[in-house]
Amino acid sequence: MIQSRLVILTIVTVVALGAYVLGRTSTPHESARSGLATFPVTVGSVEKVVLAAGSFEPLTQVSVGAQVSGRIEALHVELGQVVEVGELIAEIDGITQENALRSAEAELAVLKAQRLELTANLSYSNAVLARHKHLVDGKAVTRDAFEKANMEVHALRAQIKAIDAKIVAGQVEVETAIANIGYTRITAPIFGRVLAIMAKEGQTVNAAQSAPTIVVIGNTSRMKVKAAISEADVMQVEPGQQVYFSVLGAPEFSLHGTVSFVEPAPNSIAVDNNGSLATGNTASSTGTEAIYYNAHFEVPNSDERLRTSMTAQVKIIVGRVEDVLTIPSLAIHHCSNKAVVETIGVDGKHQIREVTVGMDNKITAEVSTGLEVDERVIVPPNASSLAEACAGNDQELAVVL
Repeated sequence: MIQSRLVILTIVTVVALGAYVLGRTSTPHESARSGLATFPVTVGSVEKVVLAAGSFEPLTQVSVGAQVSGRIEALHVELGQVVEVGELIAEIDGITQENALRSAEAELAVLKAQRLELTANLSYSNAVLARHKHLVDGKAVTRDAFEKANMEVHALRAQIKAIDAKIVAGQVEVETAIANIGYTRITAPIFGRVLAIMAKEGQTVNAAQSAPTIVVIGNTSRMKVKAAISEADVMQVEPGQQVYFSVLGAPEFSLHGTVSFVEPAPNSIAVDNNGSLATGNTASSTGTEAIYYNAHFEVPNSDERLRTSMTAQVKIIVGRVEDVLTIPSLAIHHCSNKAVVETIGVDGKHQIREVTVGMDNKITAEVSTGLEVDERVIVPPNASSLAEACAGNDQELAVVL
């Protein structure tokens, strides 16, 4: 859709600019050669632009989802409402999470009780071992009995270490259950406006595979524009260039910004199973479909007149010169290694002149050498005269007709 709008925008803008420039240069005069119009060489400016169409997005936008499964008991926000960080968005039935917490706490209590039992047994076994150690020297107990008492002490110490590890795991289970109870209260992670509500009260959400979105929140006080730049123009666009744009609802208002970033790959880019980069649309890679790259820029939106997904008609200034000699681009003919124009003097004589062309936006061109102010050029130049001039590429041009 953006690409279709871009084509229409380009056509309309080129036609409008052409009409403007031709009207600005003065009304054309017919020369002695019937059907040829002339335009004066004037001092002016030439601006080279790249046209694009884009869409607005909040600079910060978050899809707020549920991290636990359950039924939505209450939804505390409305569409368009402004929310603060931490403000309650929705509540999910937490009976399952509460039961899980009780079970985890009970398991932890059992483990701690088992540790107390093992600790008591270890104390008794240590006392037995100490007595056996004194008695074995006097042969009051057998060496076997002493070694069994020693083994019992070591075994109990190992069991206590194992139960300590289980207690740590049990504490993790309790903390996870507590966190899951907290997840039943969904709060706003950012300041912003509720842009969409994706669930309803009473609806059951399942977070087993992915976090289902409850609401979408965006900070619309500052907007980001992604402008689709054709691959034919993207090499001219770079960060820092000035951008002028308007919206369809208010084309008379021109807003401005600065390019902050140009994406290195088109939207159609994808990663295949082998991890290598490939275009998502095969037709694009074969040249049957145009490829577009997004250029980013930001704009303030304190009055929030700019809305999410609005279309922006974008003009990126990629070059500009001022106070230079200008003529209509259609007056210039390019030979193999030079540019020529056809002029007409006050005496009515026509002359083919070689010129040096500077910036050319295909409507108005800068001429740095070869012409003077108020000379008149013929648009378009005569084809037969051009053929004669371009045939002598190695000769100095001064063809008078």
